[in-house]
Amino acid sequence: MTDAAMSPFRTIEISDPRFEQDDLRQVTVKSASLGARADITIFVPPGSENRRDVPLVLLLHGVYGSHWAWTQKAGVHRIARRLTESGDIEPMVLAMPSDGLWGDGSSYIAHPQQDFEAWIVREVPAAVSFAAPQIEPDGRVFIAGLSMGGFGALRLGAKYPHRFRGISGHSSITHFDQMRQFVEEDLSRYEAAPEDKSVLETVLRHRAELPPLRFDCGTDDPLIEHNRELHRQLMAEGVPHHYEEFSVGHEWPYWEEHIADSLLFFQRIAAATVPFNSTRTA
Repeated sequence: MTDAAMSPFRTIEISDPRFEQDDLRQVTVKSASLGARADITIFVPPGSENRRDVPLVLLLHGVYGSHWAWTQKAGVHRIARRLTESGDIEPMVLAMPSDGLWGDGSSYIAHPQQDFEAWIVREVPAAVSFAAPQIEPDGRVFIAGLSMGGFGALRLGAKYPHRFRGISGHSSITHFDQMRQFVEEDLSRYEAAPEDKSVLETVLRHRAELPPLRFDCGTDDPLIEHNRELHRQLMAEGVPHHYEEFSVGHEWPYWEEHIADSLLFFQRIAAATVPFNSTRTA
């Protein structure tokens, strides 16, 4: 049992470094926002142990998934390690939390009894900074996700512009109502607040402070028209962003290939050379 006396959580369990593999650390905390235990997989880049203010990237999974999905279905930690070794990105800690494991997917929003939004925005960075001292509590944090996780990343990144330095979404749900394509739960059970349903409306409310934003989608993806419409509306509103399309569907090989785009985008932000013009490539 891990000593949690100095942590912001009543209980926190952290894997023993002697048994960790592939630079992956496992954390379980008792979340006040969820009223339950929740898991986080953390990639701790080798050689970063004595550094401080290492960038933190939150990676949100999609429906049906959990904290292990990004590593065990896309090998994102190996991609990050390769990009670091090649000098394309600086060392970055990757934090991959579960969404709270409500139904087929919590949508990363506040429910009546559990606040899945607060879990991601407040508690996950706090847990990671405790488990990986390379992270400063108020340091550089980026957020990305796929599908439902893309909805979470785009919406939360825009809603909390002072918390996140950059935002990226892959094959993203762009409005809460699109969840009905994936989950068996009736959407009324979420009791989603009206202001938390639309990526576009959230972006427009916070446009003056919006961090650099990118998103992409496959041309064979069932969400492609929703992503195209979000791009068109952002263009019409003059909101700077970067949008791309690729010839593929809603599937893990796509996310495995293009998560590197998010990491490279975040690196350009960290290096203060990210372009802010809106672009679209097919």
